[in-house]
Amino acid sequence: KLLFLRFCDDFMNKMIGMCLSLVALSPLGVAANTSELNYNVIHLQAEAEAEVSNDLMHAVLYVEKSHKQPNQLANTIHQIVNQATKTAQKYPQVKIETGAQSTYPIYDTDNRKLKEWRGRSEIRLESADFKAMSQLMSELQNDLQTSSLDFSVSDQKRKRIENELMLKASQQFQQRAENLAKAWHKTKYQLVSLNINTQQYAAPMPRAAMMMKASSDQMVEQNVSAGDSKITVSATGSIQLQ
Repeated sequence: KLLFLRFCDDFMNKMIGMCLSLVALSPLGVAANTSELNYNVIHLQAEAEAEVSNDLMHAVLYVEKSHKQPNQLANTIHQIVNQATKTAQKYPQVKIETGAQSTYPIYDTDNRKLKEWRGRSEIRLESADFKAMSQLMSELQNDLQTSSLDFSVSDQKRKRIENELMLKASQQFQQRAENLAKAWHKTKYQLVSLNINTQQYAAPMPRAAMMMKASSDQMVEQNVSAGDSKITVSATGSIQLQ
């Protein structure tokens, strides 16, 4: 009989413990825990930014020709692009790759008959050596035209700057959180959430083009100014004053 009573007591204690555990895991229990975050929660943001000099030069050059025979047109364009690629091999500092290509018919406006074919092919250049790339573009200008020329921050440099700004933005976030805690006469705060975001803004620059000497037909490289880009890192999150 004593053994039976002990067994019943143990069984009831276990059942009570299981019920308490279920209550703690129930929506009511979770709501009771999360409700603590509904008090003294403040959302804030801090930023750190830097003006960074662009160290990469990008250019798009193209050739555009017309011919009555599409095969002859394609051969002419391919020869020009192949020659440009061969010329670029003298400048290993410059990365070159083929870009968009297109061929389309041109019709007579009067009777809508096929007049000729027009083709266009692009090559893209990229380099951290501005002088070498300017010289290459000068050589290519005999057969190619410049479609665009712009500058950017290299990935390696951008990541290094972003890592530095992440620390500054985090420090600014902590400083603001401490100031808010003091303003509300609280002794401390607890971090609830934090998101780090990065952005890069390139300063607008006028389109650059190659210059022609007045006394000759040879192209000369242009002195380029790469300009700056702004890199911004923001820390956005919430704190709970305690």
